Amino acid sequence: MALVCIVTFLSLAHLLSAMPLHCELLLPQIPDNTTASKLLGKWFYIAGASQFPFHLLEMVLIDNGYLDVNPTEQEQELLINQHVTVGDKCLSSNSTYLEVSINNATLIKYAKNQRTMGKLMNSNSEEIFLIQYQMHKEKTYKGLYLYARNQNMSKTQLEEFRDRAKCLSLREEEIMYAPWQKELCQMKETKQTIP
Repeated sequence: MALVCIVTFLSLAHLLSAMPLHCELLLPQIPDNTTASKLLGKWFYIAGASQFPFHLLEMVLIDNGYLDVNPTEQEQELLINQHVTVGDKCLSSNSTYLEVSINNATLIKYAKNQRTMGKLMNSNSEEIFLIQYQMHKEKTYKGLYLYARNQNMSKTQLEEFRDRAKCLSLREEEIMYAPWQKELCQMKETKQTIP
């Protein structure tokens, strides 16, 4: 009898661990007016994952970083100021912005040409910010960035990121976590309008 219970338990444990992720349930973020305001402020870079080798190299070089999300004159657009520490240098860019599109998906676009580079993804926590992107070169490469309100991530939040990466067919070795060994970039805030 005990042997039957053990075999049954092991069989169920194997089935539960092999259950597929329900990737189709992980839809793009659908913000309302309150969500847009919740996106404002500072978001710390925690990790990234990419199939594109050059992006992986960039992620390896980044010690730490953050996004500063600011309102613009256009209600549906939020400016992204990105700051990263690479080696002893502090780099800054404000070449992207968030746009709430007609179908209520939040897209990440290049400010220079308004081309879509990614989208904000649903999350189980308002404390994390998941950005999925696609790059088209000789083939399509996928990637994912994880930002958070603070640097202390829960196990559940990190699992959510890894699950999302798996849904995008990103492998564990394509995930890079920011080491946060150097001081955070302190940049002067710049005002810029989106063309």
